[in-house]
Amino acid sequence: MMTPTIRTIAEKKLIGKSMVMSLAANRTGELWRSFMQQRKEIRNVIGEDLYSLQVYDPSYFADFEPGAEFIKWAAMAVSDAEEVPAGMAVFILPGGMYAVFTYRGPASGGAQVFQYIYGTWLPSSGYTLDNRPHFEILGEKYKNDSPDSEEEIWIPITRKTEQ
Repeated sequence: MMTPTIRTIAEKKLIGKSMVMSLAANRTGELWRSFMQQRKEIRNVIGEDLYSLQVYDPSYFADFEPGAEFIKWAAMAVSDAEEVPAGMAVFILPGGMYAVFTYRGPASGGAQVFQYIYGTWLPSSGYTLDNRPHFEILGEKYKNDSPDSEEEIWIPITRKTEQ
């Protein structure tokens, strides 16, 4: 189905907004509407990419259930986080190894993609999930629910032998 590229990145500084939510009580739309109204206030932005980032508890995937809460961020990368707009915060994305999948299609098809990544690709990959944030980069080809939309899905991984 989808074959990722394995990439290692350095730490990144992000500025954005966050909300606690679950898949059962998904507030992604609310978070992004609020962020997009203020995004032009962010200074020292690197590029135009938007980061949709999830911070999960280490046990989130072990005992997966739709009501489990996580922190979701809507953010942009910055070169300097000295000035933070009101209502926003700085998030330091740790560097490390990621499996990067390119997803083409509407946002509504995301559930099947994540099911494939966690249920099919990961168990047979030689990698295991690392306890770092998961994120999607919504670049210039991202068009929300359009079938032509494209985004990158970044899954934090380590080699199974490193544990």
